[in-house]
Amino acid sequence: MELPDEKEKLKVPLSEKPLRETERIENKLSQRKRRRSVLLLIILSLTFGFIGGILGIKYYPDIAGFFPGIFTEFNPSSGTNQKPIIQGRITTNEEKAVINVVNQSINSVVSILAKGEVSLPGFPSFSQEVEGTGSGFIVSSDGMILTNKHVVQYKDMKYTVILQNGEKYEAQVLARDPVQDLAILKIKKTGLKPLTLGNSDNLQIGQTVIAIGNALGEFQNTVSVGVVSGLSRKITAGGGGTIETIEEVIQTDAAINQGNSGGPLLDLAGEVIGINTAMASSAENIGFAIPVNKAKKAIDNFKEKGEITYPFLGVSYVLINEAFQAQYNLPVNYGALVIRSEEGPAVVPGSGADKAGIKENDIILEMDGKKITGENTLSKMILAHSAGDKIKLKILRKGKTMQTTAELSERSE
Repeated sequence: MELPDEKEKLKVPLSEKPLRETERIENKLSQRKRRRSVLLLIILSLTFGFIGGILGIKYYPDIAGFFPGIFTEFNPSSGTNQKPIIQGRITTNEEKAVINVVNQSINSVVSILAKGEVSLPGFPSFSQEVEGTGSGFIVSSDGMILTNKHVVQYKDMKYTVILQNGEKYEAQVLARDPVQDLAILKIKKTGLKPLTLGNSDNLQIGQTVIAIGNALGEFQNTVSVGVVSGLSRKITAGGGGTIETIEEVIQTDAAINQGNSGGPLLDLAGEVIGINTAMASSAENIGFAIPVNKAKKAIDNFKEKGEITYPFLGVSYVLINEAFQAQYNLPVNYGALVIRSEEGPAVVPGSGADKAGIKENDIILEMDGKKITGENTLSKMILAHSAGDKIKLKILRKGKTMQTTAELSERSE
């Protein structure tokens, strides 16, 4: 079984996106202008390649200030009492429904301002005073707010929630989800109107959706309209110096922009069906949202335990498909290849996987008798269990299959 050496890191791109052709410089330009144009293209390529070159999909940074002049700073007062700005084409039949949803929901969507001193990604000895913005929405009348984890990922920063009427409240981060890009905040305010959380299991491709948020960190009350473009997507996203893989997300062509992160994705009934989380950096009209059913489970988990926890096996893996098998000459075209990642070791020391004898380069073929595939991932099957459950694993190691049993532990932030 031929695996990539240390110099060749495993990267499984979500899609191969063709590069755009650089526009030809007109022949009438002088030699001096041509040199300036080429130099400008090189500078821009280097600048934005450094910012967005993590992987094919990334979060737009919600912390401005690392690269002064590139991101516009947020001015909370400029958004107060602005009328909603609706982006995207909608038909006459949809127009009333969209406007009704916006009018009913807009006061439950909030802006989140982050301010503080953080270390620069890749340069831990250097820090900078920065400001950033994101969105969130009210989920309880007594001030509980749902947003993205990457919007409030820095523990030493101060977070302020700004309501649609311009009122500002200091926010306490109650919990950060260790698996999904979700976080729960709390402000000292009662009598708020929460949004209704819908059912993301009933979504259909082509269904109209509405994204509301603080687009680009500048404009409150910004609304974009689109459709559900895909379901059960898997993205690898980076922001703030971290990389995460998020499974089973909703793909939409509704505009998801910097600052929109954490805002609601609504259906035409005005119910939240997703939480805006990321956009494709190298393509237009591709955004992603976390299904609301995952958020409901996280909220219930927090109310029960005071934190968000998950069952945990303790392996880092890459799903095998036919293309991956052919590329690395693997003996099977399904399963989970246990291999180290940028996030940590292949097998977490002391975890259930470690105690069960799982090793790096093992291929986990089955869990509880079910094949591990792109539709039936190892992560998905583990999340159907609880901490303390014992699972049976079928493993392929150096051409030989074996069985082992692992006990799931509990993972929190």
